[in-house]
Amino acid sequence: MKLVFAGTPEAAVPSLRALIDSGHEVAAVVTRPDARSGRGRRMSASPVAELAGAEGIEVLKPEKAGAPEFLERLAEIAPDCCPVVAYGALLPQRTLDVPEHGWVNLHFSLLPAWRGAAPVQHALMHGDDVTGATTFRIVKELDAGPVYGTLTEAVRPTDTSGELLDRLAVAGAELLVRTVDGIARGDLHPVPQEASGTTYASKLTTLDAELDFTAPALRVDRVARACTPDPGAWTTFRGTRLKVGPVRPVTDADTPMLDPGRLHVDKKRVLAGTSTNPVVLGTVQPQGKRAMDAVDWARGVRPTEDDLLGR
Repeated sequence: MKLVFAGTPEAAVPSLRALIDSGHEVAAVVTRPDARSGRGRRMSASPVAELAGAEGIEVLKPEKAGAPEFLERLAEIAPDCCPVVAYGALLPQRTLDVPEHGWVNLHFSLLPAWRGAAPVQHALMHGDDVTGATTFRIVKELDAGPVYGTLTEAVRPTDTSGELLDRLAVAGAELLVRTVDGIARGDLHPVPQEASGTTYASKLTTLDAELDFTAPALRVDRVARACTPDPGAWTTFRGTRLKVGPVRPVTDADTPMLDPGRLHVDKKRVLAGTSTNPVVLGTVQPQGKRAMDAVDWARGVRPTEDDLLGR
């Protein structure tokens, strides 16, 4: 079957790799235009564009997925199906109508749970024990199309969104290939999503990533893991922003109880108080500096009784 693959970030690369290695023809790749990234803010191609270029596959970078010149080229290629993984732009109906078998999306949740841009982050932030991935045919309504297949993945207690997404990207690539195989054979047909259990996963902002140490330790832990690596959990210390890596709630009997935001430093760890038990800080990154172990940071700043995280 002739395919045009659409995707942009690193999470889409395993799926593109798997489709290239399958028996299907990846005739072209659609990805977002080059963007500035890194400290130097240089213009860079997306990870998907880089892999496609290395494989000699045509790369299309439309500003809008409904642009006439893009639609013209897509019609010339005449794909049978367009698999999609984290493309990052809305597909208008006139674009959806081009391939005979439509656009088939790999979404990193068990739909209809967590429709939207940040399903993995919301699964962690809300304490889900199990998540997964779903392949479905794209329709106009957000992530509401009929489902081809699913897989499940246990959420580990220490998972960050980056770690969980990495596992789902690899497992999901296999699911996407199986879905395309079934469509090509003509024996796989999508079924409507369940009518109940719909939740939405909007993109997390920097404001969403601020840690509130007046909340319980469980909440601080979930937000920190959900926002690692993006958009990056943070708090303030002495009036300036402090980026915070994942934290670990502690409940052992010899751990001192601390007021929310209060710091306690010993030889091997830095504790921060919450409204319940303290959490251990992992890595921190002061503004304009590199990331470092919290113990090394604390040795340098020497927190006093007057210092509180969050102010």
